[in-house]
Amino acid sequence: MRGYFAIGAEGISKPMNLGALMRTAHAFGASFCFSVNADAKIRTVYKADTSKSFEHVPYYQWDSIDDMGLPRGCALVGVELTDDAVELPSFRHPASAAYVLGRERGSLTPEMVDKCAFVVKIPTKFCVNVSVAGALVMYDRMISMGRYAERPVSPGGPMTARELNLIQGRRK
Repeated sequence: MRGYFAIGAEGISKPMNLGALMRTAHAFGASFCFSVNADAKIRTVYKADTSKSFEHVPYYQWDSIDDMGLPRGCALVGVELTDDAVELPSFRHPASAAYVLGRERGSLTPEMVDKCAFVVKIPTKFCVNVSVAGALVMYDRMISMGRYAERPVSPGGPMTARELNLIQGRRK
């Protein structure tokens, strides 16, 4: 798969949520994680991240939106449950993207939304936990970027070589 992605949160306050987001980002192959204007207690995130993803995936902690230093060509994608956001299943992910999620019990700030090239929403009835939302976005990116074959028409997975041989043997 070409490109790269990063994931982070604005105004996050719970170390366990950021730790879960970082672990999941590590599992999905993120290039880096970040936070913007995080609560001071978030610095204990390293205790919450039991997989020690910070040893494998860089973590950037920016104090403000103006301090953010994304790589050139990296599209900032906001994840927010708003009426005008693109629903995630209909969104084509940029090759190089940084996804930013909102705080617990809150939303992305209007300043952050203005900085975003795109805003997407997960089509749920209400907001889900920030680390769950991050996992859904990363999973959607993985399955939609062409890394896997199209899903089969009938239930189940792709046919195995053995199943194909059985079918071909019956046709002869």
